[in-house]
Amino acid sequence: MKQSKKVLLIDTHLTYPNWTEGKLNNSFYKIAHDFFKSRNYEVLETKVEKGYNAEEEVEKHLVADVVILQMPVNWFGAPWIYKKYVDEVFNSALHSKKLLSGDGRSREDISKQYGTGGNMHGRKFMICATWNAPEEAFNNPTQQLMKGKTPSDLFLNITSNYSFCGYDILPEYNCFDIFKSPHIQKDLENYPKHLEKVLNL
Repeated sequence: MKQSKKVLLIDTHLTYPNWTEGKLNNSFYKIAHDFFKSRNYEVLETKVEKGYNAEEEVEKHLVADVVILQMPVNWFGAPWIYKKYVDEVFNSALHSKKLLSGDGRSREDISKQYGTGGNMHGRKFMICATWNAPEEAFNNPTQQLMKGKTPSDLFLNITSNYSFCGYDILPEYNCFDIFKSPHIQKDLENYPKHLEKVLNL
């Protein structure tokens, strides 16, 4: 009997009462959950704010074919609880040599490059992010703040952790300008189409 594929959904929303309650991120998270369930994936879940065990998170990563990080962009990155999560989970994975066996370099073979020690080749990682920033702030060298940079450029500190372990990085999905945009409902509706496209489903 063919085993079902597995997806790990990581919700890194951090609640600030009377300011950010997480409703929009929860909506994207639920869409992803229902999308994968409808395609017979086993859905593994982690809500970082509710707590986790680092070793158990490593095991979830080991069995998941796809990892999706759902995050609000706080000060141009993920909430601080996600950095704590990464430090604890990936340090555990390095110690156990489960997700990676080191940084890839070898004294015996100096041609081996830094960042080639991952064990997770063939697995996929994707970010779904909600932004206050408008879409036009990116990919435009005339914009004063970003100066032509893309969301992917800003997410390099997140995606590099997964690349370091051998994951393929999928194009992210962004919901921009969440406090002023009239297009949030359309962004929610289009999310499954993005998942279908990047995962070739």
